[in-house]
Amino acid sequence: MTMGSNVSLTALSENVGSAIVSLGWSSPTGEGDADVSVLLLDANGKVRSDADFYFYNNPVAADGSVQLLGKEPTADGSEDRISFDLTAVPAGVERIVVAASRYEQARFAELGDLQVTLADAVGESLLRFVIDDPGPVSAIIFGELYRRGEEWKFRAVGQGYESGLAGLATDFGVDIEDDEAEPGAAAAEESAAVLAPDAQPRVTPLEAVPAPRPPADEEAAPKKRTARPRTAKAKVTPPRAPVKSLAENESWKQARLFPVSALKSDRDREMRSTSVLLSVMAQVPRFGRRITAPFGAPSGRMETFTEVSLPHGDTPRRPDGVIRVERAGKLWTALVETKTNGNPLKSDQVQAYMDIAARRGYEAVITLSNDVALEGSPLVDVKIDRRRKHQVALWHLSWAEVAHQAQMLIRHEGVGNAARTWLLQDLLHYLQHENSGCHGFQNMGSAWVPVRNGISDETLCQGDPRALEVVESWERLIRQVCLRLGGELGQKVLPAQRTRRGTDPGARRARLADQLCLEGRLQAELRVEGAPGLLTINADLRTAKLRTSVEIPAPEQGYPLTWAKRLIRRLAEAPADLHVETLVEGETGGPRGTLERLRPEPADLLPKESNRRITGFRLSLFKGMGSGRGNAESGFIRSVDDAVHRFYTSVVVHLDAPASGRAAAKERATV
Repeated sequence: MTMGSNVSLTALSENVGSAIVSLGWSSPTGEGDADVSVLLLDANGKVRSDADFYFYNNPVAADGSVQLLGKEPTADGSEDRISFDLTAVPAGVERIVVAASRYEQARFAELGDLQVTLADAVGESLLRFVIDDPGPVSAIIFGELYRRGEEWKFRAVGQGYESGLAGLATDFGVDIEDDEAEPGAAAAEESAAVLAPDAQPRVTPLEAVPAPRPPADEEAAPKKRTARPRTAKAKVTPPRAPVKSLAENESWKQARLFPVSALKSDRDREMRSTSVLLSVMAQVPRFGRRITAPFGAPSGRMETFTEVSLPHGDTPRRPDGVIRVERAGKLWTALVETKTNGNPLKSDQVQAYMDIAARRGYEAVITLSNDVALEGSPLVDVKIDRRRKHQVALWHLSWAEVAHQAQMLIRHEGVGNAARTWLLQDLLHYLQHENSGCHGFQNMGSAWVPVRNGISDETLCQGDPRALEVVESWERLIRQVCLRLGGELGQKVLPAQRTRRGTDPGARRARLADQLCLEGRLQAELRVEGAPGLLTINADLRTAKLRTSVEIPAPEQGYPLTWAKRLIRRLAEAPADLHVETLVEGETGGPRGTLERLRPEPADLLPKESNRRITGFRLSLFKGMGSGRGNAESGFIRSVDDAVHRFYTSVVVHLDAPASGRAAAKERATV
């Protein structure tokens, strides 16, 4: 976004009932920082009371509409995150201002890469606004959320204040207490006046920290100055290096809160998996919220249940689990149907739970299995009675998605509590154990072997429904690979679709199935946050080879030989069998070779004719493709997962990330 522009949130996502706004910046010295603040404004552009001002001394709204989540470290600086539940914002609030301020004599001109991003309830990033030149100001309004009828919109503001947080808050009607000004306050105020000679004097100096007024019975008491509190909480994550075990030998097994050794049947696995997951969701609120937010659940007190009996005709039904969330005296309820060990969901079971939920006024039915749902392709067919006033939503969750959310919280985001971190660790250990049956998508389907044989024998014809089944399984596998890689990296990894928005998913898959019959290949592209390009996976069923690759654009400045030498140096620790190919404008292929051969002679990457323009380089690794349709060591699914993991950890991590801040903006403009 650019300064002054605005956009409707509903035009960007369907999951905007709640949102996460992140303010980020970097510091050349590593010590620069700022504090975020939020102001809720009425139709007159003023706070209704001092309680509508949220900052480090007042971080959480009583109704849950605003919550300052604290700071998260980034590669270049830090990021402050704010959670908004837009469904809980009081009706009298028309605008929500999101700002940040520096303290003492610090200015935002000393920081770099100032930006604000907004993500929806499922964590999908929707927008980004970069402030290129903040100037000598000590407070900035990054952006604001405002109502337009029944929807919320976001405006990129970027307005600075020389008078800091006190001046900003005063403009919006917050009463500032300035009777605690420090001896140096006058000098600070004079300094601010020099920076902005035309600005009106504020009611308080830069050092004064605004705070909500105390109750009347406390005003008479003498005030004691305390150390300046901080918003961020220490992120509790497990140590990177494993702690040395006290066991005498490897045969000693550590005691687990959720044991898997006694699981004998599929029914045992389903019952224990459901109970384990739901209990951890209730005890780790942040994890429970991450799981239920995409399904429209409000933010509130959560309780979970198993073995619940509900009347249905002559025979009562027992859903595997029930989730209930209480918010402002109202209940949100979802029935849970679980499958493990690759067992398919049964339409009649899900239909019965949909009917029960509709009659009892419940909001959702959640199915949980090893399978991965695809856009426009439901896992089970159910009939919805449109004549009912109360409609029930049907959602699907994969065990791989559950493990992904646990990984993100444990390894990268933290839950702020050692006991909750330990609970999530034990849950993740349970999900990943081979006996739990919760391993995610594990089978390419019955059509996999016939399609491979048909491609090898050149007998597979276009329009064969088995080819479409393989394409759907491939798409499920790619989505799961994204979840696993994203959980390990702590970064967003998404499949990249080269189709127009709004294209029918069924038509797109039919086109890919025809391409599979003609070329015998399956291909996908992954967008990894921070990677220099798209990570491409190509499975050639004719040669039984997997190719993982990435294309790097050529630099805008410098000489081709310098580019080649620098690339080879960056790949000093990459595998020797890595293939490097030069991309030449207007040609299908350029000079190429393995890294082992190119290390002593990087000039071999240059075209013989000096007038041929180099557009970039393609790096590729090849691997044998598993033949089995399952997830065994020799299976296709395991081979794809291993190939992507090896390519990213041994090749992509050594490449330069895209430039950040102003350099990135300039580079995008040039491209």
